Amino acid sequence: MTYNIQVGIDTGRYRQYLTRGWRHVLPFGGRQENLDQIATVLRDHDIVALQEIDAGSYRGAFLNQAQYLAERAGFPNWHLQVNRNYGALARHGIAVLSRLPPTGIRECRLPGFLPGRGALLLSFGSDARPLHVLAVHLSLGQRSRQRQLRYLARLSAHCKDLILLGDMNCPAWHLQRHSSLINAGLHVADTEGHSYPSWRPRRNLDHVLLSPSLKVRHARVLDHPMSDHLPVAVELDLPPALAASLAHGRTMTLPACA
Repeated sequence: MTYNIQVGIDTGRYRQYLTRGWRHVLPFGGRQENLDQIATVLRDHDIVALQEIDAGSYRGAFLNQAQYLAERAGFPNWHLQVNRNYGALARHGIAVLSRLPPTGIRECRLPGFLPGRGALLLSFGSDARPLHVLAVHLSLGQRSRQRQLRYLARLSAHCKDLILLGDMNCPAWHLQRHSSLINAGLHVADTEGHSYPSWRPRRNLDHVLLSPSLKVRHARVLDHPMSDHLPVAVELDLPPALAASLAHGRTMTLPACA
């Protein structure tokens, strides 16, 4: 699953970006309740990528949202990457929660005209046949996003079995036409639905891309409007060799950040 949780802020109208904008910098009473609601939809999945998560700051009552959601949803493993650190005011980033323990974790910084975008690369299983998971949150600007997609394609070229997921801030057709991703062999899991905005979805901005070896059983957008995005969930069939590898994982070396 991939879910942009907007630091625990629920949004139901465009005007609330203005009227509730203060919630991005100040605490409010309903944030923890919203996180509890988010945790209910996470617990049915094995690997979850989260975007717009706070690592513990004043606006969120100094609650590490990755740790809190992992504990509430029953995930024994979680890792958080802080990409914009404003100290006590806000610590903004991405996170991955997982049932299986990762055998390797690497934090990468994405290129762009403004700093503050990152990627988390995790491996699961043995070095004989690892599953790689690459969680991202791409830029709004097209030029920066194009650079980031080229960067991710170079990184993906070293991963045979890869799940690339996150808030891509662009539609699926744009990803499917991106030559560097095509050359890396990745394809977009078709959810046949839109994830943004959550109250009236008209755009598909949140995606799961897969290596050819990973077959999609089900892919869908979930009706869980606790953010301004809806979560996207994909169920996969794994090759037998990869499934066996996940059952016998050990620490391995990840490909270097491109």
